[in-house]
Amino acid sequence: MKIIKRILPMLLILMLSITGCSQTSNEKEKDEAKTKKVTDVLGREVEIPSESDSIIALGAGALRMVSYMQGTDKVVGVENLEGEVSIARPYSYVYPELAKLPVVGEGGSNGSTAYQEEIIKAKPDVIIAAYDKDMAQDLTEKTGVPVVTVSYNGIFDKNMDKSLELIGEVIGKQDRAKELITYMDELEKDLDDRTKDINDKNKPTVYTGAVSFRGEHGFEGTYGKYPPFEAINAKNVVDETKKEGALLMDLEKVSTWNPDIIFLNPQNMKLVNKDYKKNPDFYNSLSAIKNKKVYSQPSYNWYTTNVEIAIADAYYAGSIIYPEQFKDVNVKEKADEIYQKFLGKKLYSDFEKEGLGFGPITIGE
Repeated sequence: MKIIKRILPMLLILMLSITGCSQTSNEKEKDEAKTKKVTDVLGREVEIPSESDSIIALGAGALRMVSYMQGTDKVVGVENLEGEVSIARPYSYVYPELAKLPVVGEGGSNGSTAYQEEIIKAKPDVIIAAYDKDMAQDLTEKTGVPVVTVSYNGIFDKNMDKSLELIGEVIGKQDRAKELITYMDELEKDLDDRTKDINDKNKPTVYTGAVSFRGEHGFEGTYGKYPPFEAINAKNVVDETKKEGALLMDLEKVSTWNPDIIFLNPQNMKLVNKDYKKNPDFYNSLSAIKNKKVYSQPSYNWYTTNVEIAIADAYYAGSIIYPEQFKDVNVKEKADEIYQKFLGKKLYSDFEKEGLGFGPITIGE
């Protein structure tokens, strides 16, 4: 009897200890189930909620990618530049309600400054940001909100694939990421397959001008390794400079190159026509102008690349440069297919109404 009395308290303590450990283990499992870890484009491992009901997208291209991923219903704050709705930034045009959300950062040419207090008020579960490592870490420390970094450059960038997958993980739309990445891969292959076997000797030389970057530019505003030209293996005269990206080109050099075909951004034609009045001899000496081979190439850069516009531009440029290889493509219908896949809406007629459609351009009018 005495032995039983001694053993019972010990058994009771043991049972309570086991129960306590079990509860602690269960609680830990429940806490772990509420979060998950993702690796962002900078290689940072970030712990985020397993399900995110509210997000903020900051930095160049971040909100655009959220729009591509059909996640705008989860956005609870935007940068200041998103207050301007424009067809030239199609996601803002398709989702005008974004412009009415609380402003939680600056954005645009004024820099990617986050408004930390406003972010805290908005209470996002996750911040998706086109930030560098230090900016991302600092924002998390100041707001207590996990920051997942994203980025992309140009139109067929593997960083964009990774970014879309990350956004899919955050908002629970992994299937949408797969769908969009597969579609972009198909477009990239289609453009390349149509043009990769054409001998350089048989290709006309091309030039794109009036390109917008850090503001508007006239004929001299151009691009080395111009993404739509790169996608169709075009013979861009500017590539002779060995420079990549936006630059201002000396008009005498363009005259020396004398490209066969010229593409111009219709948004900046007022600058081109103004310069034409000052320097008509230069323009009239160019073969492309004399032969009426000047065409539109709507600008795709506004807070980095509007991917859907850039790819549509590539198809249109392809149809002009290589008419035989693109004879089966109705570029207006193709553009609408692309816009609808990326943003859920056919937009070509809207672009056309704003003077941003595809077609020939007459300089000097």
